[in-house]
Amino acid sequence: MPTDHHRTSPRPVSPRPTSRRHGRLATLHRLAAAVAALVLATFGVLGLVDRLGLLETAGTPVLGLTSNGLLSVVSLVVAAVLLTAAAVGGPTASTVTASVGVAFLVSGLANLALLDTAANLLAFTIPNVLFSLVAGVLLLTAGLYGRASGALPADNPYRRARALRHPGPGTEVGPDMPTGAELDRLSAMEIRVSDGHGTPAEQAQVCEDLRRRAQAAHDRAWELAARR
Repeated sequence: MPTDHHRTSPRPVSPRPTSRRHGRLATLHRLAAAVAALVLATFGVLGLVDRLGLLETAGTPVLGLTSNGLLSVVSLVVAAVLLTAAAVGGPTASTVTASVGVAFLVSGLANLALLDTAANLLAFTIPNVLFSLVAGVLLLTAGLYGRASGALPADNPYRRARALRHPGPGTEVGPDMPTGAELDRLSAMEIRVSDGHGTPAEQAQVCEDLRRRAQAAHDRAWELAARR
C-alpha cells in the first residue's frame, strides 16, 4: 500500500487522446441525417414532378407509397432540415435526427387513425404508416446512439458533459473546477473537438483541460491511498 514515505512527487498523467470512436459516432449521426434527407427529398421531388393534387386524400403511388402535393412539400421541408443538421454535425445532427424520428413515430400513429377519412390530408395508406414507424425507430435509434445509453465509455463527450454539469455524490469540486457559463463553454468545445470541428486552439485547450483533470484525479488517488 503506498504511503507518504513512498511518494515523492506526483507523476504527470498524460490525457488519453480523443478516441477514434468519437469521430465515428459523429459520422454516424451526420450520415443518418443525410441518408434520411436524400430519401425524403427524392420522394418529395417525384411527387411534385407528378403534379399531385395538394390535398388529394386518395393519393398517388410514389416509390411504393402514396403521396399528394402536401406530403411532397412536407417531405422536402423535413429533408432540408435533416440536410442542414448533417452539414452542421455534432450534437445538432444527433438532436435533429432523433427529433425527426419521434415526429415520424407520432405521424405514423396519428395517420393510422385517419386512414379512409376526409382528415387524411397526407394521403397515408398502410404502407405509409409502416414506413413512418420503421423510419421513426431507425432515426431515433441513430440519433441517440452513443448519447443516451447508460453504458457509455468514460471518455464519451456527451457523458463527460453531463458529468461536468451534474457531478456525482463522490465528486469533489475543487477551486479550479469550472462552473456556470465556463463549464457550458468547455463542454460544448469538447464536443466540437471530438466531432472534428474544433480549431487548433480549442484542441489545445481541451487537451490541457483533460490533462489538468487527469492530474487532479491522480493526486486525489494518492491522497486517498495515503489515508488508509
